[in-house]
Amino acid sequence: MTRPSRTGETSAIALSAGQATPINPSRAADAMGMAGSHDALARLNAAMSELKALAIEPLLNRAVLALEAEDFETGGRLALQALEHDERNGFAWYLLAIARERAGDFVSSITCYESALALLPNQADVANDLGRLAFRMGMKAQAEKLFRHFLAAKPNHAEGANNLACAIRDQDRAEEAIEILRPAIEANPGAAMPWNTLGTIVTEQGDLEAAHTFFDEALRLQPAFPKAQYNRGNVRLSLGDAEGALADCDIALAATSAADEREMMRLSRATILMELGRTGEGWDDYEARLHPQFADCTQFQSPGAPWTPDHDLAGRSLLVFGEQGLGDEVMFANLIPDLIEALGPAGRLTLAVEARLVPLFQRSFPTAIVGAHATFAVAGRSVRLAPFLAEDSPPELWAPMGSLLRRFRRSVQAFPARPAYLTPAPDRIAHWRQVLDAAPAGLRVGLLWKSGLMNGARRRYFSAFEAWKEVLSVPGISFINLQYGDCAAELEQARREMGVEIWTPPGIDLKQDLDEIAALTCALDLVIGFPNATVNLAGACGANAWITSAPGAWPRLGSDHYPWYPQMRVFTAKALGDWTPMLSEMAAALGQPDGPVLRRSDLT
Repeated sequence: MTRPSRTGETSAIALSAGQATPINPSRAADAMGMAGSHDALARLNAAMSELKALAIEPLLNRAVLALEAEDFETGGRLALQALEHDERNGFAWYLLAIARERAGDFVSSITCYESALALLPNQADVANDLGRLAFRMGMKAQAEKLFRHFLAAKPNHAEGANNLACAIRDQDRAEEAIEILRPAIEANPGAAMPWNTLGTIVTEQGDLEAAHTFFDEALRLQPAFPKAQYNRGNVRLSLGDAEGALADCDIALAATSAADEREMMRLSRATILMELGRTGEGWDDYEARLHPQFADCTQFQSPGAPWTPDHDLAGRSLLVFGEQGLGDEVMFANLIPDLIEALGPAGRLTLAVEARLVPLFQRSFPTAIVGAHATFAVAGRSVRLAPFLAEDSPPELWAPMGSLLRRFRRSVQAFPARPAYLTPAPDRIAHWRQVLDAAPAGLRVGLLWKSGLMNGARRRYFSAFEAWKEVLSVPGISFINLQYGDCAAELEQARREMGVEIWTPPGIDLKQDLDEIAALTCALDLVIGFPNATVNLAGACGANAWITSAPGAWPRLGSDHYPWYPQMRVFTAKALGDWTPMLSEMAAALGQPDGPVLRRSDLT
C-alpha cells in the first residue's frame, strides 16, 4: 500500500469541509457490533441459565426478550426491578447498561457497565461492550484497555481484534492497528468486520483505491453489511463518484436500524445531495446533526420556541446560534442580510457567535445584538447557550444558523451576488496596507497550507508542503504568511530548499485576532489556501481569494464555484490525493503574463 507522509510537514489541499468542526458527516462507520445484539443476548441467556436467584430470573428473562424486540424502555424497567430485589446482580446491571445505551443515555450506561464488570469479572463480553461505549464517547485509551481485556480472554476473536484496531487507529497508530487485524483476518477468513476496519485505516492514510478494494471484500463476505456499504460510499465520493456514493448510502440507510447510525448516515447523505446540486434536499437531511441520537449532537438551549421553516419572521425576535467550526459560522452568515430583511424594521435579531467573531459581526450587522455563545459538556453531550441574553427580553424564536439555510438557500440560484457581507474596520485595512509596504516587492499573496488539526482522519486531505513548490516558484509574487500555529519548519524549508521568502506580518496573532485577520485579507492582493476560517473570512469580506477543493466538497453545492463567495476562484482536484494537476493549474493562473485574474472571470 502507498503510505503518505506521516510527518508534520503537511500542507492543506483540503476538502471544502476542511475547517475543524465537531461534525464529520463522512466519518467512517466502525463495525463494532451492537449492545444487545442477537448473538450477545443469546450468550447472556446461556450464562443466566446457571442463575440461582430464582426470584429475579423471570424478570431478567423478560428483560432479555424486551431487548431482543428493541423495547429498551421495558427492558430497562425490568432490569431495574431485578436490581430492587438484588442490587448486586451483575446480569441485571448488564441488561440495564444495554437498555440505557440503546436509549441514548450514555452516561448512565457507562456506570451500569462498570457495575456489571465489577460483579461479573469473568464476563469478557461486558468489557467489550464497555469498551465500545468508551470508544463512542471519545475515550479511546480507556477503550483500548477494555478491548485488550476482552482479547486476553478470547484470543484472535474477530470482533475483539477489530474493536482494538479501531481504538488504536484513532490514537494515530495506524500501522499497529493493521498488525492487529492481520492475524484476525487469517484466523477468521470469513469475517467481514476486520476488512471494513482495514478499509477505514487505509482511507485515513489516503489510499482510496485500496480502501475501495477492502470494502468490496467486506461486502463480498457479508453482502448485507450497512457500515461497509456506507464506508464504500464515502470513498466513492472522494474519488469523484457522487452518484455511486448516494446509491451506497441509500442502501446502507435502508438496512440500518440503530438510530445513531442512521442519523450519521443521513448527515453524510446530506453532503452527497449537496454535491449533486440537490441543495434543498441536502439541507433537509442536514438536520440529522441535531437529532438526539446523533453521537456528535450539540443541544441548543434558549428561551422561546425553536424556529421552523413555516414561521413568519416579520416583526419577530429571533436568536441565531453560530455552529460547527469557525469557518462554518462565517460561511453560513451569508444568509444574515436576508434574515434581517425577513424580520423587518419591527423585528429583532440576536446573534450568538464564537467570541473571536463578535467585533466583526457587530460591525457588519449593527442592528443586531451580538454576543458570544458558550458550550458546555453536560451528561456526555455538548450544550450551547447564549449567556449574554437579557432576562427581561427573551427571544420568541431561536435557531442554529445552519437550519435557516433550509429556507433561505435551497438552491445555488438563491445565493445573492453581493460582493461581501462582513465588514472589516476600514482604518485597520489601511493600517495593514501600510505594514505590507515592508514586505518584499511583488503581488502580495496571503498563503495558508495546513490545518491546525492534523489527526489521522484529516491527514488524507493534505499534501506534503513540497507540493506547493510550483506555486511558490511563480516569479513576481510576494508571499505573505497567514498560517496560524507552528509553521517555522515550513518557512525554513521554503527559504532553504525553494529559495522563497514567505514573509510573516508583525503584530498579529494569526489564530486569535480574527477581526485583524479580516482586515489583513482585504489589504492583500490575493489570499490562497484551503477552506479554513481565514479563507472563509477573506471570501465573506469580499477579498480576492483562491480556494483549493476536492471531490465531494459539499460547499460547492454541485457548482464549479463557491456560491457563498461569488468572487472566489476555486481549483478542484479530480480525486482526493491527486493534488499535483490542481496546483499546476493554480501556478499557471498565478503566473499569467498579463497578471493573474484575481476574481472569478464569469462573475457578472
